[in-house]
Amino acid sequence: MRLIRFRRKREKNLRFWQEFKLVPAWLRWTVAALYVIALVVATFVNLNPQLNDGHVFPPVLQDNPALASLALAGIVTCVSLFLASYIFMIAYVNRDSKRRGMSSALWTFLVIVLSPAYFAIGFVLYFLMRQPLPYACPQCGKMVGARFNYCPNCKCNLHPSCPQCKQEVAEDDKYCPNCACDLRAVPPAESAGPTIPVVET
Repeated sequence: MRLIRFRRKREKNLRFWQEFKLVPAWLRWTVAALYVIALVVATFVNLNPQLNDGHVFPPVLQDNPALASLALAGIVTCVSLFLASYIFMIAYVNRDSKRRGMSSALWTFLVIVLSPAYFAIGFVLYFLMRQPLPYACPQCGKMVGARFNYCPNCKCNLHPSCPQCKQEVAEDDKYCPNCACDLRAVPPAESAGPTIPVVET
């Protein structure tokens, strides 16, 4: 869990707009088009007495159709923002879980099922339980999963251990958090774990 927390710290540099790009472009344009259509239809119906039976919404602005249309546009915008955020979050969970090596179908289903009834509990569960992002192997630079023990490309030990107490340490630890052993004085080959001497005959 300590290493998982350590690798999650690397994700603090993620920016909102970088993450927002995970949402497919076609979905963003579709939501924007639906918002414009809803705005035009609502305004047209509100200003047409034949379609609204002469009742302008909201009723308190009955004598001022222009101001009533602005108020209606604000209501449509607020509702659209809420619905768009919900749709974008579902799409984000689908794409983000896939890049983290998780089951995208399962998490998308859970978010859709749990969120409406329990007010975004599905999103909260996802963000609490999602795996850290894959990261570059410190030896060969290939992307590896956060839970990998060894790099499948170069066999690098991704979970080095302290040579003194044999407890697992993080890649950038200078001292062992368990016994305070100075890891900087230990060669990388020794910090990766104990080696078995080979006896020549």
